[in-house]
Amino acid sequence: MPIVSVILPTYNRKKLLGRSVQSVLNQTYQDFELIIIDDGSTDDTERLVKSLNSEKIIFIRHEQNKGVAAARNTGLRLATGEYIAFQDSDDEWMLDKLENQIRAFETSPPEVGMVYTAYLVKAHGEEGYIHFLEPKIKDRSIFSNLVRRHFMGMPGLMLKRDCFERGGTFDERFPAFDDWDLFLRMSRHYHSKGINKPLFINYRQADSVSSNLSYITKGFQLLLEKYYHDIKQDKRLLASCYFKLGHLFSAQGEFKQGRRYFIKSIEAYPLNIMASIGFIVSFFGKGIYNVLTNSYRVIRGMGLRG
Repeated sequence: MPIVSVILPTYNRKKLLGRSVQSVLNQTYQDFELIIIDDGSTDDTERLVKSLNSEKIIFIRHEQNKGVAAARNTGLRLATGEYIAFQDSDDEWMLDKLENQIRAFETSPPEVGMVYTAYLVKAHGEEGYIHFLEPKIKDRSIFSNLVRRHFMGMPGLMLKRDCFERGGTFDERFPAFDDWDLFLRMSRHYHSKGINKPLFINYRQADSVSSNLSYITKGFQLLLEKYYHDIKQDKRLLASCYFKLGHLFSAQGEFKQGRRYFIKSIEAYPLNIMASIGFIVSFFGKGIYNVLTNSYRVIRGMGLRG
């Protein structure tokens, strides 16, 4: 059996998938299997994968699109490795990504259940890369940090297989942020180790989940509901979450819902000036609202990623 199982879900990413898969197959550490789950693609993804002719690839196809969380769970059911890693169909691993993470596990105490890495971000239509890693994060328990910010990237995560027995698998209710939810659950039970070296490139596509406001709004609502007991302990954090939802709804033109959350944000923490501004600007209409708030950059700045 391989030491590492790599799970890669994909949906209509034929034009980008080759780069992603090759970055896994070309790793300096080669003791792995690559489980590719085609989540009901209609773009001949299967032909592309089979043309790669690699014995390391296990290809599974969903006849209907079930969502990324369901696809990842299919991969988990098939995985045989001691460690589980994840790749996205439009991202790219550095060649020594697995090697660095295996070494980190080998030199860490047994209570460390997951290793995550820094990464580079290449936004659609923008030049250059952004180096991304939460600078204040320390090893060991990171739950309180994760509640405040979604700083881990799924392609940079490796976990011990045993973690899923205690922490559970992906919650398939989430159209977005299923990864954030998993990180939070795992960090309740296991210590972690961060590698402050960019080991993958996150390519932000125009049609990615992180660009779908409806998906991220529903995902963030579920997160707030699921971790409300932890979030409400910090009134400023609770106000920030309400503000994010107010902004997300307003950016889609759902101003009644947006204002409701802006008001809840102000009630939770009256000094939250951004919520007051959002409430006022929401009366100007969707077009003006989005111009004034520059929706995509606001969301990115809040750490909201798919």
